[in-house]
Amino acid sequence: MLREPSIRWYTASRFASSLANTLLRSSLQWQIFEQTGSAFYLGLIGAVQFVPVLLLSPLAGAIADARDRNRIIRTTLVLEIALGLGLWLSSGDGQAPLGVMFGVIALLAVCLAFEAPAASALLPALLPPERFQSAVTVQSAVRGLGWVSGPVLTGFLVDAWGIEACFLTQIAATSVALASFLPIRSPRPTGPPRSVGIEAIAEGVRFVRARPVVWGSMTLDMIAVLFASVTVLLPVFAKEILEVGARGYGILAGSLQAGQYLMAMALVVRPPIERPGRALLLAVATFGASTIVFGLSQSFVVSVLALAVAGMADQISMITRHTLIQLSTPDALRGRVSSVNMIFIGASNQLGDVESGFLAAWLGAPITVLFGGGVCLLVTALFAWRIPALRHWQPERPG
Repeated sequence: MLREPSIRWYTASRFASSLANTLLRSSLQWQIFEQTGSAFYLGLIGAVQFVPVLLLSPLAGAIADARDRNRIIRTTLVLEIALGLGLWLSSGDGQAPLGVMFGVIALLAVCLAFEAPAASALLPALLPPERFQSAVTVQSAVRGLGWVSGPVLTGFLVDAWGIEACFLTQIAATSVALASFLPIRSPRPTGPPRSVGIEAIAEGVRFVRARPVVWGSMTLDMIAVLFASVTVLLPVFAKEILEVGARGYGILAGSLQAGQYLMAMALVVRPPIERPGRALLLAVATFGASTIVFGLSQSFVVSVLALAVAGMADQISMITRHTLIQLSTPDALRGRVSSVNMIFIGASNQLGDVESGFLAAWLGAPITVLFGGGVCLLVTALFAWRIPALRHWQPERPG
């Protein structure tokens, strides 16, 4: 599959972009907690990220279906480089101002609101449908390597050279992502010119609502991650519960991504999952159970292992969900459906950060994590019972 030049360049760009984004995200989380000492501000990160996703993703999806997806991605990557440069210039004393960091978080969310639907919709157009799940698995493995490297690099860079080194590394990685996208020529939209107005946006929403398997998979992931994600609380666990410092924080954050990467690599060498719907439900249940183990743990090693298992489960969930959504959607609607999915993802990730941060400031981090894992298990059982089509969904075989 990587013999195809367009897939090679796409893969290289997604790896570099994943590295840059996770590095920037984890470094800002650490720096904000260092400056404030408050889980409340960690939760506020999620709120700042979610508002642009909610407001702009529908428009971004319509644009991705009507315009050159490659050009959209290149433009957003240039803007992300500028944001990293702004952070670096503002951190001359080793600490970027709190307002600047939150401003960059908001503007980065704007960029990703346009980049993500375009990138998701572009991949199916670069290869035949029967190879799509394998392509998603390969992409997940390579991006997983970026997700692993970002948080681990954060811990070591902050410890050795300070936060400015993280910002410089983000600039370099995003520049590689941009350079890798330049050779790709995405297919032009076919048929009559497509509008980017309200009706075009509504068409994507109607498509999702009319298909229980599509909205069911999106909603299951949203609720599970909304309550069970622990990423934003890792600085609290590293400093106050496990007492392992910046390097330990990097390892904790990296272990979640390492689990994702290891599972993606395992899936690369095996046949595609034949019953993605059932696999999705089992993966989300495993994610919730491993989150509970992490919340109970007082051991650094057990915590690392629990996060790794959560990462493995999350990787299976991501691959099966992405396969299900993209193969159930015609190309003319993929950008808009991807944008709806981005809203669900944003609600789970960013609002999950808000929920976790605010609840942890009130009840404490361990109780917040245990509550989230329990909700995840209950919701998975409910969806398995109420949406049998999701449990039994399989991709159509060619011919």
